Amino acid sequence: MSEISPQVVAEHGLSAEEYERILHALGREPNLTELGIFSVMWSEHCSYKSSRIHLKKLPTTAPWVICGPGENAGVIDIGDGDAAIFKMESHNHPSYIEPYQGAATGVGGILRDVFTMGARPIANMNALRFGDPKHPKMRHLIAGVVAGIGGYGNCVGVPTVGGETNFDPAYNGNILVNAMTVGVAKTDKIFYSAAAGIGNPVVYVGSKTGRDGIHGATMASADFGEDSEEKRPTVQVGDPFTEKLLIEACLELMASDAIVAIQDMGAAGLTSSSVEMASKGGVGIRLDMDQVPCRESGMTPYEMMLSESQERMLMVLKPGREAEAEAIFRKWELDFAVIGTVTDTGHMELVWQGRTVADIPLGPLADEAPLYDRPSLSREEYRDWAQVKPLGDIPESSDIAGDLLKLMGSPALASRRWIWEQYDSQVGGDTIQKSGGDAALVRVHGTDKALAITTDCTPRYCYADPHEGGKQAIAEAYRNISAVGATPLAVTNCLNFANPQRPEIMAQITGCLDGMSEACRALDFPIVSGNVSLYNESKATGGGSAILPTPAIGAVGLMKDWSKNATIAFKHDGDVVCLMGGTRRDGSGHLGQSLWLREIAGENAGAPPPVDLDHELVVGTLVREIVERQMVTAVHDVSDGGVAVAVAEMALAGDRGAEILLWKPFVADAFGEDQGLYLVTVRDDAEALSALEALEDACEEAGVPCAVIGVVGGDSLKFVDVEEWEADRFDGLSEVALADLRRAHEAFLPELMGADGALA
Repeated sequence: MSEISPQVVAEHGLSAEEYERILHALGREPNLTELGIFSVMWSEHCSYKSSRIHLKKLPTTAPWVICGPGENAGVIDIGDGDAAIFKMESHNHPSYIEPYQGAATGVGGILRDVFTMGARPIANMNALRFGDPKHPKMRHLIAGVVAGIGGYGNCVGVPTVGGETNFDPAYNGNILVNAMTVGVAKTDKIFYSAAAGIGNPVVYVGSKTGRDGIHGATMASADFGEDSEEKRPTVQVGDPFTEKLLIEACLELMASDAIVAIQDMGAAGLTSSSVEMASKGGVGIRLDMDQVPCRESGMTPYEMMLSESQERMLMVLKPGREAEAEAIFRKWELDFAVIGTVTDTGHMELVWQGRTVADIPLGPLADEAPLYDRPSLSREEYRDWAQVKPLGDIPESSDIAGDLLKLMGSPALASRRWIWEQYDSQVGGDTIQKSGGDAALVRVHGTDKALAITTDCTPRYCYADPHEGGKQAIAEAYRNISAVGATPLAVTNCLNFANPQRPEIMAQITGCLDGMSEACRALDFPIVSGNVSLYNESKATGGGSAILPTPAIGAVGLMKDWSKNATIAFKHDGDVVCLMGGTRRDGSGHLGQSLWLREIAGENAGAPPPVDLDHELVVGTLVREIVERQMVTAVHDVSDGGVAVAVAEMALAGDRGAEILLWKPFVADAFGEDQGLYLVTVRDDAEALSALEALEDACEEAGVPCAVIGVVGGDSLKFVDVEEWEADRFDGLSEVALADLRRAHEAFLPELMGADGALA
């Protein structure tokens, strides 16, 4: 009787049609090990079978791009023989099931993607999405995820320098944990994964293989039911101290010329690493499963191939270099084993206990994996389905400062200090800017250069209009990097969506990708690496259904002289506050999908703010120029919450108040989320009387609107009706003490998590 029944096929996440394709590819029925290999390689997590066709529309090249998508991470040239290597990946499902280990192994996995290519990791980032803070499981999830990220990153010795955290009930049943790592390598010492050299040895290094993480890739390619607790064994277990040893051992061996190809064992473990190396090299691979280092007795080839045990790598070495390599890994107290050879068969062959237990042609596993063009709603059909209400009449607020106080204390905008203070942001000694500003800034060790890094996405925009939301995610990343004074160079992404078999979800995917592509082309900001995470939805009791479309963007820029970097903090009393990119004197101020509308007015309506990419390019270029010329004392881009929130963040960072002019209608002027805007401050005292004039001249020459909207000073934020101010009859529109603003801003997470942040 066959061991492969329709039920077994379904349990492996394969459709009946896909099983027929396997029968055709093999010309026979697979055994269980072969079925398991097809299962993980054809999962969404590994094959991108619902998204590959659409990912091709993204721009991936530029003169500074050394390696785009297709390798472990993207590589860009940052001058002087240096390269930046970076990528972002998801660990969503594991982090919901077991938050500490799910988040920790997400960090470990993305670190391996980067150092696999020869880079020393210099910075970690993350992008986290949690559900309603009042949800009974959320406190446990927040505490576990944050502890897992900190526990792994802190121990491995790579600083966690920034990120973002959002809350929305749409993530109640399926949180998102996206991790990003940036590393630096020499351009002549970059390593790739394509196996080569018939007869060359295939070696396994790192930790032993256990039974943790089996079917992790398949689990990550399905939505949740009510059995998430039963999936706990599919979550990997990480050891950051072993990872640190693995980094050092790999980099030491990479200093020689012994390595032909190298690949980390991430999703689908030994299966994906061996298949990817052989298929990229156009060769075959033969593995002796008896030689695989195992930490548990009686492991079968099925378990060894599908295990996602952490801290493991696969290499192809030059012949005769095995002893040299083994000595290095033994010195670092890591396992080393020759487990196979490169062949000319074009097949994956597995031998165990003297017999062949799998023989699969590599083509169907990799390049010929299923590719689906899923049905999708048109843009008009999507608008009808999403049922976003049109923006009606907006009530005028009687208390702008009071609204600001509520916004700054809300889950959407409250300080994330409780989170980022658990991360070691200074290890390595090269961190210049960390969490709390527009972009993190990390020095390239021993040079004047620094890399600016940011993660960005506004999911509520992406839901209301996927195309504009995709554009905005790229544009905001571009602004954040420009705001510190760095030149935006390239993007990585983590595309988090729900079930692609639903046409409305495919409309979100294709719409966001179209918008991202348009923005990347306009801003000369190519996408060089990324990850797709689908089926992020839950049928579990108390969960949501589909997550909001969340194409998280990680971006990297270069600053040639880090000492000229700009920060968001107000610096001096008397500095003049200017708004670049718009004057707001025309009564503009986009409130559709704004945080003020949601948090204060209690509505979720209107289109998201439109993004003018030509304007973004011009203003961003000018901002970088004025930072380079040291013309401004602070810079901050305007995003969630509009000008009023941006001013508040600058005031809190510098512990200085300000007096800010508002034009009617006040709510739209204060809280509108118009795109392409920056706030800057310039000196206007006896020492720098010409600073404002120089800024205005630069803006006029570039064709960029610029308006004086306030002055720094005092211990409160005071909002002033410009008409009363011009008539010299001001007696106060609205005011909030900086101390009250700080208390409200800092209170949310400590109160939610408890004094010690312990698990509920």
